[in-house]
Amino acid sequence: MNKPVRHIAIFSGILVFALLAQATWVQFVRHDELAGQEHNRRVKIAAFSVPRGNIIVGGQPITGSAETGGDLRYKRTFKDGAMYAPITGFASQGYGMTGLESLNSKLLSGTDDRLFLQRTSDMLTGKKTRGGDVVTTIDPKAQKAAYEGLGNRKGAVVALDPRTGKILALASTPSYDPSVFAGLSAKDKAAWDALEKDKDKPTLNRALKEVYPPGSTFKIVTASAALENGLYSDINGKTDSPDPWTMPGTVTTLPNQNPTAPCKDASLNVAMQHSCNNVYGKVAADLGKDKMRQTAEKFGFNDAEVDTPVRAAKSTFPDGINQSQTALAGIGQGSLTATPLQVAMATAAIANDGKLMKPYMVEELRGPDLTVLEKHKPEQMSQAVSADTAKKVQQMMEDTATKGTGKAALIDGVTVGGKTGTAERGKGQKNLAWFISYAKQGDGSPVAVAVVVDPDDSVPDDEISGGKLAGPIAKKVMQAVLDK
Repeated sequence: MNKPVRHIAIFSGILVFALLAQATWVQFVRHDELAGQEHNRRVKIAAFSVPRGNIIVGGQPITGSAETGGDLRYKRTFKDGAMYAPITGFASQGYGMTGLESLNSKLLSGTDDRLFLQRTSDMLTGKKTRGGDVVTTIDPKAQKAAYEGLGNRKGAVVALDPRTGKILALASTPSYDPSVFAGLSAKDKAAWDALEKDKDKPTLNRALKEVYPPGSTFKIVTASAALENGLYSDINGKTDSPDPWTMPGTVTTLPNQNPTAPCKDASLNVAMQHSCNNVYGKVAADLGKDKMRQTAEKFGFNDAEVDTPVRAAKSTFPDGINQSQTALAGIGQGSLTATPLQVAMATAAIANDGKLMKPYMVEELRGPDLTVLEKHKPEQMSQAVSADTAKKVQQMMEDTATKGTGKAALIDGVTVGGKTGTAERGKGQKNLAWFISYAKQGDGSPVAVAVVVDPDDSVPDDEISGGKLAGPIAKKVMQAVLDK
């Protein structure tokens, strides 16, 4: 072989080797990246080529599939779509997917690797292929009570089983029906555009994705910090709490919502019943930012990855704050922020004797033949406080329900703990109305609830309170769980 031919042969060999290397890289290393790209139409075709599996609530499907023709052969349908939208998310041929529809898309569309044998069997037998199912923890009666309780008001409800972390209800209003933009028609586009322009943001999942000042509901965490750190041990003993009390380093007094309440040197218990800001603000300032933050973090604050499996926004106990800012954080104000999920988690931890369970809303994943592919196991996140501290805070919440501001949640024959909250948001914005509660039976507490209502301008300022706006909703949700 002469020299020029040999050079050409070597160069051609290098090109062939480079081609094989590139093909190997694309097929095996970048397979998942390329297959999952939003502009890869094959992915969309696969997602809508067969009837999608269903999302199950209370043993019944709340989703379906309707044949449309074309290469995107099936579009998604939803039963009671607006009520369940914060749970399901949407699956649209034109606008993508969110929520459980997105996180479990491969299973629902039948392309999950765990369904390989099922797909092969269907191909050989000629059976129509279908996706797997997602079985949720949602209690349909509790969800309905939460959604209908909110009605046409802006807000959110989260109900948990404190013993396991199961999410029993997850409501957000205003909501939307995912069915109306599931396809590709002009009508679907118009529905999507209307939602995008809506200033009330109906597609926002307020239960998981929005953060608010939690107001006086945070006082259960402040009380826990005081007991855990030995600042006070007797919930019925007097505290060192002047009224009015001037915040450290300022000339500003911390006012109480009810100026006639017995808040001067009030015990932790009485201060919880009357939501005394001077007591809990001073408790937080006396403990200091570090002890307050450490306690808050045991309840889940500052955790950036609370997955339900839908990821919740981060709830934040601020760092780098001074004593007066710590006092504001201690009453749920200032730069403290929390999702309704986080507030429900703190309530559930107290109800569960201090044990915080990881919240979840998927019980199991199963194939089209009902084979269980994956089953969730309850998981403890932390021991937020000792059992002794939790029982003391329970007593305070139960006294608040029977003697104080939490009467709206009382249920005949059931032990109920409650706490109201009215959170200020600054000039020009209406206050938020909060309510947290739990119901307790002989075998523990099967339900803990957090409700937040964001009133519009039609609600007079003197009508905005947790007991009036949010408490009745919490009661209805608890009753729905207990009736089961």
